[in-house]
Amino acid sequence: MTNDEYDEMLARHQRRTQEMAVQELRNASTLIEAFKEYAHARGVLLTDSSFHYSPPLGITASAPGLLLALTDIKADGRDGLFSWADLTQVLQPEIFDSGCFRGTNFVAMAHPCFRRQMHPGSNWAPRFIDLFWALNGIGLEKSIALDENRVRIDVDGPMYAEADTWYGPPFNKEISQIASGNVKLRPPADLSITRLQMFFSSAYCVDIKWSGSSVIKTFQALELKTEDVQIALGDDQYHPARYLHAEFDTQSRTFRHFDGAIQYLTSAEYQARRDNDFSMTYKTTQHVKPKSKKLFKLNGAIEVDDWVELSSHFFAANPLMFEYFNGAYPDHILNILEKLRALPEERR
Repeated sequence: MTNDEYDEMLARHQRRTQEMAVQELRNASTLIEAFKEYAHARGVLLTDSSFHYSPPLGITASAPGLLLALTDIKADGRDGLFSWADLTQVLQPEIFDSGCFRGTNFVAMAHPCFRRQMHPGSNWAPRFIDLFWALNGIGLEKSIALDENRVRIDVDGPMYAEADTWYGPPFNKEISQIASGNVKLRPPADLSITRLQMFFSSAYCVDIKWSGSSVIKTFQALELKTEDVQIALGDDQYHPARYLHAEFDTQSRTFRHFDGAIQYLTSAEYQARRDNDFSMTYKTTQHVKPKSKKLFKLNGAIEVDDWVELSSHFFAANPLMFEYFNGAYPDHILNILEKLRALPEERR
């Protein structure tokens, strides 16, 4: 498939999706009017333009600070995360619809950066949200970022499942024996932007750093996308970079802390950072760190297997993390690369 054919296929899909959205919103007019009244009673004025439809999400209502206006839930003032314990006092975690908390008239959802391509209209990227929702351990404290400006109003649907998934690799190394230092992982240089998007989730690189003492070892990982991937934050466009941080206790042989965030890099920060590593500072911005949003946090004893699986799925569908943990790409990626390179006419 040529780039032009791929673009035309996407255009047809977008037209069909828009037509479906118009019809679904029309069918839900009674539900929408009822929710307008419900929100108005809580000080939020919603109009028809506040409501949207997408197959993975169903019908949603959007307004600045909508979730906080509908509940008494407050995020932690330090990192902006919501405590799982606090959430479950007022909302019910959905067992068969991970990423969601059910209320009486609405469903709260996890932050859009957990979705495919970090797009607010997409389904959850496989399979971090499923794993996080199921994670349960004695003394484990969970916190998560929520979509504070949007809720789903069709509380009984949809439950949109996708067949594909991303399997975490085995990881048998002793964490305490991993040497300190930086690692940079890059996709094959002969792949086009389109191929990187299809098979490497638009990854430009993944940077990894281990540091620390004989007692506590610190892990950091940063995933940078290709230059064409940008997301809006307010009125500005940024390059999104997913970030992980963890602390391993060599005495208990478990991780004691694990958190993830999304960094929003300006064009200057992106250009300065992508071919460097964790040793650099952002000199062009007076050493100020990029904008960021904490997405999740775990405190307590976290088993190595759980950490590996969550790390793999946080960088969803990115074979570079599989390569780091396993020493090679997944078999299906190796097969695809072999077939592409066997076709001289293929414009990679």
